[in-house]
Amino acid sequence: IGQLDSLISTKAIFAAMPPDRHPAERRTIDIELNSEVRDREPAFWVMQREHLRRQFARKIKERVEQREIQQLSVFALAPQPLLIELGALLGDIMPVSVHQKYREPATWKWQSQQPTITFRSGDYSGAKDVPVALKLGISATIDDGRILSVLGENTAIWSITAENPHNDIMRRQDDLPIYKRHLRGMFDQIKAHHGENAVINVFPAVPVSLAVETGRAWMPKADLPMRIFDQSREARAFVPTITIGGSAGQEEGSAADVQKH
Repeated sequence: IGQLDSLISTKAIFAAMPPDRHPAERRTIDIELNSEVRDREPAFWVMQREHLRRQFARKIKERVEQREIQQLSVFALAPQPLLIELGALLGDIMPVSVHQKYREPATWKWQSQQPTITFRSGDYSGAKDVPVALKLGISATIDDGRILSVLGENTAIWSITAENPHNDIMRRQDDLPIYKRHLRGMFDQIKAHHGENAVINVFPAVPVSLAVETGRAWMPKADLPMRIFDQSREARAFVPTITIGGSAGQEEGSAADVQKH
């Protein structure tokens, strides 16, 4: 994440799994980012995405197809666009349990005694033939002006936000399916309102577990393409990164836009 190499302790991972899960092996399946490329480089997102896809195909998809893996527990730290991409790759191919890394206390173990998150959905009912934005403000507040400065003043802004957002808001596993229900409903409403040819421009500020679940909630055959934005320290603004779904032309357009920034 950024300029820091985030090390994930195997001991901490295994300690977070019981009582519901236990490791099948005393080692983990590791998918790592390409450390030779930095996010300030124009090709960062294209290269990291391809690197992720190749590792996933070799280390996970092949083993799933050979029935070597029956269930996955996911412990992920990465930039949010890549976490959403990972979720889309995981999809619903098998049972998946996604964990959340906390700052205080420093653990991956779910804390079921903590208060539940109050999610709020913000609908849009204006013009249909305009750019579409989906604001996901769970771990931080995203001001609409930041989105409008990127997509234009006539943008349709849909949203899923949390009451009192903050970095350590995601503590209960039971909040994951609630978030996914909100998101699935939002995908359906956006498609019904804006039509089959729209693209959802996603502006995420979400905990890592919800970033993965955002990708898992997206259905490739049913939902509109998602163009994922990320906050750039260099540009001091949201910039486009990768597009999930859609035609090859849309994918190439996203890459071209990244290079312009």
